[in-house]
Amino acid sequence: MCYPPYGPRELGRSGVTVPPLGLGCAPLGNLYRAVPEEQAREVVHTALATGAGYFDTAPHYGVGLSEERLGRALHGHDRATYTLSTKVGRRLRPLAPGERAAGEGFVDTPARARVRDLSRDGIRATLDASLTRLGVDAVDIVYLHDVEDQLREVYETGFPALAELRAQGVVRAIGFGMNHSAPLARLVADLDADVVLCAGRWTLLERTAADDLLPVCARRGTSVVVGGVYNSGLLADPSPGAPYNYAPAPAPLLDRARQLAACCAEFNIPLKAAALRFPFGHRAVATAVVGAATPEEMAENARLFTHEIPDELWHTLVARGLLDPDLPLPLND
Repeated sequence: MCYPPYGPRELGRSGVTVPPLGLGCAPLGNLYRAVPEEQAREVVHTALATGAGYFDTAPHYGVGLSEERLGRALHGHDRATYTLSTKVGRRLRPLAPGERAAGEGFVDTPARARVRDLSRDGIRATLDASLTRLGVDAVDIVYLHDVEDQLREVYETGFPALAELRAQGVVRAIGFGMNHSAPLARLVADLDADVVLCAGRWTLLERTAADDLLPVCARRGTSVVVGGVYNSGLLADPSPGAPYNYAPAPAPLLDRARQLAACCAEFNIPLKAAALRFPFGHRAVATAVVGAATPEEMAENARLFTHEIPDELWHTLVARGLLDPDLPLPLND
């Protein structure tokens, strides 16, 4: 599937390898809109068929619906042919009588509620429930999910619980997943994480992670999974009203995204292809996970990822001030 030089990469020193493109499974949990069951299954099967056999999910995604659908779609497939990650930090429980679930962006979800829980027992119970929903004996990677406001609990109980599971061989790789690069950088500096999933902070539009997270990951040998390469959709379609960080994009960012698109068009390169490729300029990046709500979206992402991009495009973006000159570029040589 992959255009050189991108092939499978190991996450830290864990022995877990991932393809350079994976599927972010939040849309399978009905993120923003309902996805029919058969359509969700076809998204997963298209990912497998295109070589994007790394699947990232979480209990948070549709309060377990994403995990359930992913498990059903993967049923019968050789477990050795794909890599699987989920997350802990939010334990699920049934709704009490008369209680209404908080959607948090997800619609038509099961009757469950989320409970923040970074205790040792809570993390083990959360992972056990995820394995049941996924229908597997083990996942390859477990992330502590959105814990930027719970750092004390991370240090005291959350990460020690994950490290214990790794030492016991229950999971092979552990780390953190969130949208904020600064706390990720602190956690990587202090703790023995194999991998982090950083969403939206290392893209054609954002360099934040290049200033804090990526250097410490390179120094520590911690791999980076990049999420949010389209910055919530702005780099997928920079038209008026396009979202950025899950809200309407500010005018200056919309203008910059449109300038990026215009420059890419001069080279006959789709903006989405450039957005998918750009993060791989940094050596700490192992893979990108991209959401898809339809099999066509998944197939397009896979096709665009293999789109040949001349080095001249990246140099032109720098020359025009659309990329900072100190950023690492995904050059072909």
